Amino acid sequence: MESWRLIDLGRAEPLIAQTFYEAVALAIDRGLSPDTILLCQPASPYVCLGFHQELEREIDVEYCREKGLPIIRRSQGGGATYLNGDQVFYQVVARKGSSVLPARVEDLFRKLLEAPVYVYRKLGLPAEFKPINDVVVRGRKISGNGAGVMGSAVILVGNIILDLDYDSMSRVLRVPSEKFRDKMAKSMREWVTSLKRELGYIPEVEEVKKLLVEAFEHVLGVDLQRSEPSEEEWRIWREEVKPKHLSKEWLQMRGGRRLEEGTRAVKIAGDRYIVEADHKATKLIRVRAEVKGWKILDASITGDFFMIPEEAVLRLEEALKGSMLSRPHDLELRIKRFFKESEAQIPGMSPKDFLRAVLKLRDALPPSLPPVQTSANPLRRDG
Repeated sequence: MESWRLIDLGRAEPLIAQTFYEAVALAIDRGLSPDTILLCQPASPYVCLGFHQELEREIDVEYCREKGLPIIRRSQGGGATYLNGDQVFYQVVARKGSSVLPARVEDLFRKLLEAPVYVYRKLGLPAEFKPINDVVVRGRKISGNGAGVMGSAVILVGNIILDLDYDSMSRVLRVPSEKFRDKMAKSMREWVTSLKRELGYIPEVEEVKKLLVEAFEHVLGVDLQRSEPSEEEWRIWREEVKPKHLSKEWLQMRGGRRLEEGTRAVKIAGDRYIVEADHKATKLIRVRAEVKGWKILDASITGDFFMIPEEAVLRLEEALKGSMLSRPHDLELRIKRFFKESEAQIPGMSPKDFLRAVLKLRDALPPSLPPVQTSANPLRRDG
């Protein structure tokens, strides 16, 4: 049976908890360290930013500064989040080509997330793997996971969630409005859960770690040997990893695509998002929605426009529920039908202004969702 190293960092300062595995990955890449699984808990709260995200758009930096919350950009993708000691991190770092690890990222998630599923089930919860990278209990997310590559090292990181501070999770994020924040916090409570919420208590951390060790040994078919970080790994962390993560260049680097000002999307769980977009016609139209994939589950429309009668906007919000952002022509027909049947008046504006506002929600969602239909152009100028 193949042997891997097991390192338990215990309760570690946020920068070590979040980044020390990078030093291990660099050491593995250089042939200095064996395949390793690390376990740890943050000793204090912090905010973690995804690799592709823009700091000022995602995080309320001033609030974090006031509360003394460090902001750390991780080397993997995903969304910004608040982290604290109520989570146990597992970090799998191994060489590419390992006989026990799948090559495809989707298969890597599917195999390694059997470990947290095992832990939650042993604790009495009906946990399931949900592609691409979530573990859920009764439909609610209970483990967040990410993966990446550093040189010739493959990395998978994730957590066992003991408890959640929903208020802090929503407060540290930068949002376009307090109503957006309220909606986001409500959705987090509905779709993200924890051991305490599901069991009514928090299991002992050592029990959770023991189950994680059992799980990874079973899933990988390896023997985990307890060890400590090497002097070389600590040197790499002090001289290479730590300076990078403390640099302004790393923290403030620009993410991927640029979103139009007034547009915002926050991932809640899986393919469920809270998204908001502004459209300036002759008047401002602001659309806020909860979506699952491209499907609108709930919608709110505000702005400085006039709609007569005023309560008609509530019926338009209802009309949008269940519609697909990936089907712009169907959206156009739905909005036109609403205005025809309701006889609502919108002085100085047209139904297409509302269509354009709704379609901006689509533009804010990540490109990893299934492709959008483009066969019809609902914003054509004719008619």
